[in-house]
Amino acid sequence: MSTAIVLFTRDLRVHDHPALTAATRAADRVLPLFVLDDRLLRSGIAVPNRLAFLLESLADLDRSLRARGAALVLRRGDVVRETMALAGQTDAGAIHVSDDVSAYARARLARLERERIAVHVHPGVTIVPPGDVLPANGDHFRVFTPYWRRWARQPLRPVHRAPRRIEPPAEVDPGRLPRLAELARAAPSPDLPTGGETTGRRRLTLWIGRGLERYGELHDDLAADATSRLSPYLRFGCISPREVLERAQGRPGAEPFVRQLCWRDFHQQVTAANPDMPRADYRNRGRRWRVDEDLLAAWQGGRTGIPLVDAGMRQLAREGWMHNRARLVTASLLTRNLGIDWRAGARHFWDLLVDGEIANNAGNWQWVAGTGNDTRPNRVLNPIRQARRFDPNGDFVRRHVPELAGVSGPAVHEPWKLPAAERRRLDYPDPLAGGSSPNATIAISGVTSAPRRTPKTAL
Repeated sequence: MSTAIVLFTRDLRVHDHPALTAATRAADRVLPLFVLDDRLLRSGIAVPNRLAFLLESLADLDRSLRARGAALVLRRGDVVRETMALAGQTDAGAIHVSDDVSAYARARLARLERERIAVHVHPGVTIVPPGDVLPANGDHFRVFTPYWRRWARQPLRPVHRAPRRIEPPAEVDPGRLPRLAELARAAPSPDLPTGGETTGRRRLTLWIGRGLERYGELHDDLAADATSRLSPYLRFGCISPREVLERAQGRPGAEPFVRQLCWRDFHQQVTAANPDMPRADYRNRGRRWRVDEDLLAAWQGGRTGIPLVDAGMRQLAREGWMHNRARLVTASLLTRNLGIDWRAGARHFWDLLVDGEIANNAGNWQWVAGTGNDTRPNRVLNPIRQARRFDPNGDFVRRHVPELAGVSGPAVHEPWKLPAAERRRLDYPDPLAGGSSPNATIAISGVTSAPRRTPKTAL
């Protein structure tokens, strides 16, 4: 009888899983495997928020696999060594794995392919594999709109049903799912989403039925909280992006949502062509960035004195997630006004985001900073104008900045304009108070604070 291993990575589901489908069709017995990589656990990549979500997702995946006859086999250590040890133990003749674009994933695959076993690589992390849509001259699209046009016409693979039955090899110890405290040095954020395919599919169904139609109208409305919140489930592969597209496409209001799925694939193909994207400027290299640890800390802690920015940063700290419009505004303030290197902001987001993903995190930060794929690299987002437009009554700010909860209406966005007596009652800083470099602050149209020298570029 033939045996195959399905090596799960960030594809933690049983529905529309091409690697799992192929293995169950080709082999008599299938061993589902996930390896907690000690190298990643030591590196700081595996942060508490994502670890908490990962462990819930693995527990859910195990339940789904057991309902089909096979437990998820868990190991901890070096991924290739643990996989090959099980291949030897079960006399497996093939490994099936989903393709991915990060430098780590590429190195893992290269090591597997050097072993004396057949390795089959399948799509599933993206809708369109990174190399399937190419410009006439070049190895990837550098601008989103032409990529979107080609991507939208690309023939797609079918959506696969979950296997009804998985026959596992006999006498394999499934291992034990560790507790979060065994893996993480710190506690996760208090209001994280629940991980797993079961929750992800339930959320997807509710979103398609109740939220999709008004997405184009409301997705930038900060207080409405009308986005899908599916990004953590896509990041860990708890839901299939291909299935999400199929369920959304053709429905009223679907196109602006589908464009966001395309943006995700766009960043994946840019990173596939530029593996150093998370570390090096994609373009406009050589820009000089300011170093000011106090200003960076004020931004990280949501104490800049700019309410919309602080609300976004505090939402991130509490939920491990931030509304996309707030992500753009907070990133713009850090890079465009404070002049701090986008990598410092990307690291902070990476440390907290449940949906933190190498390609999307770096791609979006570089887009805002003017070093990436934005066709308007000098674009700057004024947080006061953004607040007036996307949180006109101030409800988003009051939700996340309790010091300002008593300030009614749009006045909450400019507390420095309140009467002096009222300002003194607020436990809230003046704009960017506390920076170690008083000459290294920002100028934003509509903000009044103590006289200071400012950079030449102002919002």
